[in-house]
Amino acid sequence: MHMTAPSVPPFPFRNRELSWLDFNARVLEEALDPRVPLLERLKFLAIFSTNLDEFYMVRVAGLRRKVAAGAPAYPPDLLSPAEQLEAIRERVAGLLARRREVLEGVLLPALAAHGIRLLAMDETTAEERVALHAFFEAEVFPVLTPLAVDPGHPFPYISNLSLSLAVRVRDPVSRKEHFARVKVPRSLPRWVPVRGRPFHFVPLETVIGAHLGALFPGMDVLGWHTFRITRYSDLDLGQMEQPEDLLETIEQQVFQRRFGEVVRLEVHPDMPAATRQLLLEELGESETQRVAPLSGRDVHAGDALLELGDLMAVAGLDLPALRDTPFVPAVPAPFRDAANPFDAIRQRDVLVHHPYESFAGSVEAFLAAAAADPQVLAIKLTLYRTSGDLAIVNALTDAALAGKQVAVIIELQARFDEQNNITFARTMESHGIHVAYGLPGLKTHAKVVLVVRREPDGIRRYVHVGTGNYNSRTARLYTDVGLFTCDPAIGADLSDLFNSLTGVARPGSYRRLLVAPGSLRSGMLALIRREAAHAREGRGGRLIAKMNALVDPEVIGALYAASQDGVEIDLIVRGTCCLVPGIPGTSERIRVTSIVGRFLEHSRVVYCANAGDPAYYIGSADWMPRNLDRRVETMAPILDRSLHPQLERLLATCLRDNRQAWVLGADGVYRRRHPNGEPERASHQQFMADPWGMPRGG
Repeated sequence: MHMTAPSVPPFPFRNRELSWLDFNARVLEEALDPRVPLLERLKFLAIFSTNLDEFYMVRVAGLRRKVAAGAPAYPPDLLSPAEQLEAIRERVAGLLARRREVLEGVLLPALAAHGIRLLAMDETTAEERVALHAFFEAEVFPVLTPLAVDPGHPFPYISNLSLSLAVRVRDPVSRKEHFARVKVPRSLPRWVPVRGRPFHFVPLETVIGAHLGALFPGMDVLGWHTFRITRYSDLDLGQMEQPEDLLETIEQQVFQRRFGEVVRLEVHPDMPAATRQLLLEELGESETQRVAPLSGRDVHAGDALLELGDLMAVAGLDLPALRDTPFVPAVPAPFRDAANPFDAIRQRDVLVHHPYESFAGSVEAFLAAAAADPQVLAIKLTLYRTSGDLAIVNALTDAALAGKQVAVIIELQARFDEQNNITFARTMESHGIHVAYGLPGLKTHAKVVLVVRREPDGIRRYVHVGTGNYNSRTARLYTDVGLFTCDPAIGADLSDLFNSLTGVARPGSYRRLLVAPGSLRSGMLALIRREAAHAREGRGGRLIAKMNALVDPEVIGALYAASQDGVEIDLIVRGTCCLVPGIPGTSERIRVTSIVGRFLEHSRVVYCANAGDPAYYIGSADWMPRNLDRRVETMAPILDRSLHPQLERLLATCLRDNRQAWVLGADGVYRRRHPNGEPERASHQQFMADPWGMPRGG
């Protein structure tokens, strides 16, 4: 079938996938930084590994399907799906070599110097091996299921990301060789402690490998090698018509995801070529493939240890000297000093900055107060990623039992949290809470709470609009900003938004909020173009935007145009950035900074100077097509000017970071910023000292 050749892009545009790999490379570099405590460095290596797993499950898998479908390149990125896969293979090969160098050459020796070791069986004493044998007999052997492959035993199903042993055995009588697979059970700890030697461990697969004779009695064990597969793991709801029961449909999709095609094979580097080829052939023949089967180019064979995300357990060892100093966030002053959150919010709008200010002392306290207050009539909120938070569940349940109207919009399509959200939805429904779900093709990603309260002067709406999920676990790890307000226009906007999500309303416009799909794209573009108009007319132009990802071509084009008109632009983009800064005549007034450190940068903040009448927005949306067009998102203006200095300090602290910041060059390369003789300014450290960062001029 003839495909139309893509047009030449009108401006520079970095490939999204390669830009994301650059971000993951920055994560890996934290594992090499001697200024980071040793176990935290190991944590970053584990995060790099789990990030890469998800990248293959979703992004690489999607590209493989596009290749099978004959999809062309899509402007403004001129790389075809096949060319992107080739570029990814080359980049990942370098990253995996770097990871091996970091783990084997730096981290494991450094851990050993502090008495933390991962041992091979031959590094244990005879007495220790007796104890490991007893552990195998009592705890491991009963769980294992050896699966042979022969005419009577087809190649077994292998689950996504599971660690397995490829075992070769020989019948001493017939001299015939056999292949078998043994799954390393996830129900047991990966790192088996060595009795009498604190912080010394033997990998579980090594313990199993040393005892294979018990699984194959009467056979000669010729050898065993670890392997691991990665499957396509995205949902396909975007191609479906509106289902009658979305929850049931999602459950079915989550189940079917277990059988997605294999997109990557990881093997021990010493695995014989014949065993590797057998795996490639069997995985291709035994699976229902939507794309071409794996080839040798889809095999990663560099690491002796596989499933390195499991190193997170070692990184969590109770060794305070090798970990970050514990940090306890403070309750925000307005809530600490008020009789209840409503008094504080009624007095003035409140901004909170997590994890530097307490999620429990602000968001959870707000919901608990709403549940307990007899004057509260209704509570409505959105949930995207949950952690089964008891505080939130209890507050909503108490409110429903007290007769309040409680409505929760749960996004069932939050990637890899689908099952958690399904369980959460059913729990809340069983307590009488009204639960609604997002629609296929339109995820509800907004982070908003609406509390309706009867007061002496009438009904008042109290609102929280955030940049992060209502999730107590990630609120301790991610940097996010939240606004509490009882502004009547914003409250009315949220009433309209919730009515559209739970009913069939379709508001034509909103008073204050920018909402996607609808006004958010046009609103953000209008802010950029207004700054450009100010600059053209001699009033100066200044824009700062902080987000997780910048991918949208229309927004990038508007930023390039604004730069050419004279607007000074700083972009604080944690991860993927498809814009190329610093190109003369195109983007010389644009600077791009990425901050990687102790906490995951997650807040979205937009600032426009607006010729002396500054505008600030916070909310849930990155500048990506999916956020602007295919999700329900909200960005809220910060109307209380007395709060502007807090956001000004936040952005200034990030831009002046000379410790955790990486700067993107016009050549597409990120370079770490260094103090170069100046005092070190690490933004996360400064925020822990003051939730809003350095004072003006500091």
